[in-house]
Amino acid sequence: MSMYTAIATSAGRDARAVSSDGRLDVKLALQKELGGDGEGTNPEQLFAAGYAACFASAMRLVAGQRRLDVADASVTAEIGLSPNGAGGFQLDATLRVELPDDISPEAARELVEATHQVCPYSNATRGNMPVNLIVE
Repeated sequence: MSMYTAIATSAGRDARAVSSDGRLDVKLALQKELGGDGEGTNPEQLFAAGYAACFASAMRLVAGQRRLDVADASVTAEIGLSPNGAGGFQLDATLRVELPDDISPEAARELVEATHQVCPYSNATRGNMPVNLIVE
């Protein structure tokens, strides 16, 4: 049983996306790179924002268990869209994690890898799309 269920409705890339509670209401538009006018957000940007936020929250949980202070950390998600060679499309992700300088490179790498095992977005995408983790 879910602890929480988000509900949103859209009619496609050149429409709106609206959450059931009305808190999210965004204009969607096909990217200029794909032949659209780019005058709105797109699903890949929404996915990037969600993945970055989710990974950052999961990292705070894991860091707390390890007694690491990541209050100044940030996560940038890059979501790529490309043809899959079978007539469809596929996504790939790069997560760039910036951590405080007082966390050693080894501890930082271990933290990011452990977070990747906890994050719901990482668990949902594992085996379905490439995810590149970079500690900056």
